Amino acid sequence: MSSYNDLDIYKIAYELAVEVHHLSLTLPTFELYEQGNQIRRSSKSIKDNIAEGYGRKRYKAEFVKFLTYAQASCNETTSQLSMISILYFSENPLNELIERYNHLGSKINKFIQYIESNWRT
Repeated sequence: MSSYNDLDIYKIAYELAVEVHHLSLTLPTFELYEQGNQIRRSSKSIKDNIAEGYGRKRYKAEFVKFLTYAQASCNETTSQLSMISILYFSENPLNELIERYNHLGSKINKFIQYIESNWRT
C-alpha cells in the first residue's frame, strides 16, 4: 500500500459517493438543500476520512479514529438512503445501494480490526 488510493474501502467509498451525488440531484428541488445536501456530505465523508486516516497511519490510534469516523459516516449514509428510499423511491427502492453501503461498512469494520491487531507504528 503506497497510497490510500490502493485501499479497497477507499475505492468502493469513492465510487459510491459519486453514485449518491448523482442520485441526490434527482430529488425534488426542495430536498436538494436538505436531505440531498446531507446525504452528499455523509457519503463523501467516508472516503475523506479514509484518506485522512491513511495520512496519519504512522499513528495507529489516529488511523483507527479516522476509520471509525468513516464507519460512522457510512452508517449515517445508510440511514439517509433508507429515508430517501421510502420517501421518494417507493416504486423502485434503493435496496441494492443500501446493501452496497452495508457491505462497505462491514469491510471498514474488518479493516479497523486488522489495524488494531496487526498494525505496527
